[in-house]
This record gives sequence, structure tokens and C-alpha cells, in this order.
Amino acid sequence: MSPTLDIVPIENWLPVFQQPLVISGPCSAETEKQVIETAAELARIPQVRIFRAGIWKPRTRPGAFEGVGKKGLKWLQKAKLETGLLLTVEVANPKHVREALDHGIDILWIGARTIVNPFSVQEIGEAIGNQNIPVMIKNPLNPDLKTWLGGIERLNQMGLKKLMAIHRGFSFFNRSPYRNAPMWEIPIELKRLCPEIPLIVDPSHICGNRELILPTIQKALDLEMNGIMIETHINPSKALTDKNQQITPLQLSDMLAKLILRRESGGVEFEQKLEELRSEIDKLDEELIDILARRMAVVKEIGKYKKVNKITILQLKRWNQLIHDRVETGIKLGLSREFILKLLGTVHEEGIQRQIDVMNQDEPL
Repeated sequence: MSPTLDIVPIENWLPVFQQPLVISGPCSAETEKQVIETAAELARIPQVRIFRAGIWKPRTRPGAFEGVGKKGLKWLQKAKLETGLLLTVEVANPKHVREALDHGIDILWIGARTIVNPFSVQEIGEAIGNQNIPVMIKNPLNPDLKTWLGGIERLNQMGLKKLMAIHRGFSFFNRSPYRNAPMWEIPIELKRLCPEIPLIVDPSHICGNRELILPTIQKALDLEMNGIMIETHINPSKALTDKNQQITPLQLSDMLAKLILRRESGGVEFEQKLEELRSEIDKLDEELIDILARRMAVVKEIGKYKKVNKITILQLKRWNQLIHDRVETGIKLGLSREFILKLLGTVHEEGIQRQIDVMNQDEPL
């Protein structure tokens, strides 16, 4: 069931909003000079209206640079005074919230490590109280839509209505060119369930290196995300945290110029042709569902036959041969290996469950 959220449209609370929204700044505030110079360069880019910087940076293991703390907030205040950019920082506890608000931070964000803990989310919401401040919520490290959605719902039920979601990718143990796998299907599902909440992408944490950033931003915008939060540094090679994923303000300006901003809808002729193609998709989906239903009926008969003859459910030799043959056929028809494997895995999992259900039935077959 889709949640019921009471979200104020972003254009009603963010006076600088334009599509796509661009939030930018260094991974970490390191020195006053670095903050001011980076903000000054970003302020020259028309699309950038919000400046971000990490003030508190707890690392996975102690000993690394963990942020400058409260004193960095004064640097941000100065950057705002000199550039007019709005400010956003990450908060992980009530103390962070109080100090950020005391220094005029305009927008708070809750990070991937914090959102997984409902106690922390509750405490942050209580610390914000009835102050009318926007909050951005990053997805959790693990691909868990319920946890992400739960954090959003919790804050909304506490009276926070100026909310935004940030897609920063997910930890994934398979080999991948990305630092955090995009798993686009998860933010897409969040948007389906909560169409009212703005959703932006964090390509820096998804990619982990600057070479993948531009195509990742383009993909996000093509999926109708509302903007980006990207890490920029006046001198990335000298950055104290995440130097490989940060870019210079000039590189950001070049990337923004290369983006293709597509429309959500076209003219009458376009819409007519699109509707024609969608009707064809609808017919094919009906056929596909019918075929899957008939396949599962056969699977159930196989389960009954195995039960009568006391045969195990899983037949690895058959399964391995099926994978080989279906993948080969799919590739010849223009489908990707990954897609076929994912589809077969889902169908096989359902088929196994159907046979388990048959094995557990007590009534005569």
C-alpha cells in the first residue's frame, strides 16, 4: 500500500528552485580558504544555488579526517554572506541539528548511516521540532526501500513537510565500476509510491570516481529525477576525503553544459504515436502474464509428480542446463545476459515455492 505523505511542493519552499536543482560543494569543509574559494567559484555557475559541505565526517574506522566540527559552520556562514548561496549540511544527532540551526543552515540532510536507525531519525526530528526547515533524506547503505521510506514517513508524521529524497546508491558486493551500485529500480519504486516527494541523485557517491559522473547524471535526469547533489572542491587532488569522486567547479560547469534536458511530454502527434506503442506493450504484458500463469500451473503438476515419486524439488543439472539454453536464446534475440538471469531467477524462485507448497499439502493428490 502506498504511504500517505503531506509534502509541500519544492517550488513552494525553495525560492531558488529550477529544474534541475543543483546542490554542490566539497565533501568536507577543510579550511576557511577552501570553503570560501569553492563557494565563490560555484556561485558563478547559474544553476548552482545551494552550497553543501560536510562538517561532521565520522569514518568507518577511527583515525582518518572526521571533519572540522562546529568551527566549520562559521566558514559556511561567511560563504553564504559573500555569495548568496543557501547552505546545507549533514546532521546525525540532535547536537548537530542545534548547532547547524544556530548558524543559519538553510537545509539539513540525514545520511545513509543515520537513516537506518529509527531512534536517531526520531531524535533528529524532535530536535528540529516546529522549526520550518527542509530536510533531505539519503537512502540507506543497503538496498532497503522500506527503511528509506520509513525514515521519510517518520519525519513527515512528526510535522516535517519540506522533505526531499537523495539517491546515493547502495553497497553491493558484486564487482562493479561503481562505488555504490545505482540500482535505479529502487528510487524509481520510491517515486512510484511517493510521487509527491522531490528526488535528486548524488552521482559522487554512486560513482566513486569522476569519470562516471556525467553519464550517471544524465541517466538520473532521463528518469525524471529533480536534480543533483554533487561534490566539488577547489583542488580535488588535495582533498582530505573522497578525492577521487570530487570535481572542480569548472568541471561541473562543463558537465552541466553537456546535459540533455528532455521534456516529459510532446505534441499531439507524439502522444498519439506513444499511446499506440503503449497499447502494444499492454497487449504483450497480458500475454506474458498469461504465459507465466500457465507455466506455474505446469510447475505445480511437476511438484505433484515429484511428491508421488519421492523426488527432491531442486534438480541442479536441469536448472544449469535451462540457464545455459535460455541465456543463449535470449542473447540471440537481443536481450542482455543480466536481464535473462534476473528474470529466470525470479521465475525459478516462484516455481520452487510452488513445489514446496505442493510437498507440504496433506490432502491426497
